[in-house]
Amino acid sequence: MKKILIFGGLLLSTLLTYAQATISPAKPQSKPIVITGATIHVGNGRVINNGYIAFDKGKITAIGEGVIPNSDGADVINATGKQVYPGFICPVTTLGLVEIEEGAKGTVDDEETGDLNPNVRSIVAYNTDSKVIPTVRSNGILLAQPTPNGGTLSGQSSVVQLDAWNWEDAAYKTDIAVHLNWPVIRPPRRRAPVAPDESPDEARLKQFDEINNLFTAAKAYAEAKPDVVNLRFEALKGLFNGSKKLFINVDGAKEIIEAVSFAGKLGIKAVIVGGKESYLVTNLLKQNNVPVIIRETQTLPARDEDDVYLPYKLPKILQDAGVEYGLTGIGFWRQRNLPFEAGQAVGYGLTKEQALSMITINNAKILGIDKTTGTLETGKDANLFISGGDALDMITLNVEQAFIQGRNINLDNLHKQLYKKFSDKYGIKAD
Repeated sequence: MKKILIFGGLLLSTLLTYAQATISPAKPQSKPIVITGATIHVGNGRVINNGYIAFDKGKITAIGEGVIPNSDGADVINATGKQVYPGFICPVTTLGLVEIEEGAKGTVDDEETGDLNPNVRSIVAYNTDSKVIPTVRSNGILLAQPTPNGGTLSGQSSVVQLDAWNWEDAAYKTDIAVHLNWPVIRPPRRRAPVAPDESPDEARLKQFDEINNLFTAAKAYAEAKPDVVNLRFEALKGLFNGSKKLFINVDGAKEIIEAVSFAGKLGIKAVIVGGKESYLVTNLLKQNNVPVIIRETQTLPARDEDDVYLPYKLPKILQDAGVEYGLTGIGFWRQRNLPFEAGQAVGYGLTKEQALSMITINNAKILGIDKTTGTLETGKDANLFISGGDALDMITLNVEQAFIQGRNINLDNLHKQLYKKFSDKYGIKAD
């Protein structure tokens, strides 16, 4: 049975790869490109009406209002009446690590055996041939952070650009973070028909001991610089010299306080992922300069007594409190809804440009890539797209062209292919 499952998974993976082979990555930018007449959303709150943006060799060379001073030798794209946005950035996702969630284990590679695996690198498992990636890319998401799951210490993540032949080509910034699942405070059971081997409190204390022992030993290793290499300690070394961040998956207010205290004692840069009750500890987060990556807005609150609209209001609460924050979605294929999740917050206090910043420059800052992307500014990578309408609105978003490092990428995907196929069958005109 096991052999059949393995064979079936390999066959399915092969078929998925073959089916996607028709969409090839774009070639490097060969000549200057100028987009004119558009409404340009810079990503930092600034909006340029009737603007132009020029880029060459993958870098933005000019941006401004009115007519560009010089467009000789460039391909000119007339975007009058359209919108130009920075490419959206999706942090903390299993995009490219998971293809089919249920019933196809051969397409799931987001988790390693064991509880403490800081040396695991998700980048080497990233599948550039995933059919899901083009569907996400078609909604303006051009960069992502494929992230490992499972265990207490899941591993390391990297940032990728979503148009590449292989993971080496996709790598945008490698091994930027280590991911820790913080032990959860569980309420006591009302009835326990069989006495467990250890209580929830005992299990949690055991996890704490494992985490503390590992990090204490890793810090000593980083300071001692021993001759013998320890792969797990090597993976954690960047946390102590500031080259990596510790992304902590935690929702409860009490656990957030514990996590921030833990990182502070070790001198580690922490990022809270999830943070459903972060609104209760905004002063702590601001004082310790700890950002929050919110997991979706289109959900229910964590507690029954909370305002049912609290998830929609959370970005505004963090904005007003001066806490740095970004946004991600759930899983992998649902990341295509990232712009709409951000747009949801507009109805609950954020401005449109603040909501845009949440999934562009805010995410870029948290991931440490803001010097090269996240806003449309001279000298940064030309990661941008043209939309026929408001990119945060599900009805009006229409990505017509997208560029990653200046490359004009293919926006075809399986959904569009199926739509065209059955439109042809039933004589419906495909838009």
